Amino acid sequence: MKKVLIADDRYVVRIGTALLLESKLNYPCSIDFAENYAETREKVSKEHYDLLILDIDMADSIYKAMVKELKNKHKDLKIMIFSNYDENIGIQYIEEGAEGYLNKRASESEILKGINTIFEEGYYYPSKMVSRLITHSRDNNTVEHLSKREFQIFKLLAQGNGNIEIANILDIRMSTISTYKKKIFEKLNVKNVVDLVRIYDDLH
Repeated sequence: MKKVLIADDRYVVRIGTALLLESKLNYPCSIDFAENYAETREKVSKEHYDLLILDIDMADSIYKAMVKELKNKHKDLKIMIFSNYDENIGIQYIEEGAEGYLNKRASESEILKGINTIFEEGYYYPSKMVSRLITHSRDNNTVEHLSKREFQIFKLLAQGNGNIEIANILDIRMSTISTYKKKIFEKLNVKNVVDLVRIYDDLH
């Protein structure tokens, strides 16, 4: 059973989204609601949710800062931004750590696809956003800043190897891998391996 929190100040959006998920999502789910950011923050602090569907224009919204604040309260929480704003705004929230973005004008099938994909793969980017994310990665992230060793580890991480596997392949200590990994993330301006894989894929 997936536990979902829908945070939106519009009753119709909350109920409509809930009905869609309860009737057609691939996963059985338990749904909770929040009408403003204060209520959202309180519920995330007290309950374990698998997914937060977050409107960024709620009363008392602190916009992009919401993502980090909520992640600090529940680090495993997946956040899907659900907004009327276009993909350029969505990218800013992805950069802050949100796992996905959906426009409120999206079709029923795309909404279901997005939320199912979040549960299956851990993230979801609409097709219109993907090309912009790639362009953004080209502009802001470059592997040219990596040393030879950092590039080796970057490549191994992007290919799905964990710290133990990389340590064995390169015959270096686990603690050394962790240090390199931190440096790589900083140089490429990424927050997780998903973003790192996106940069790697863009090179090929």
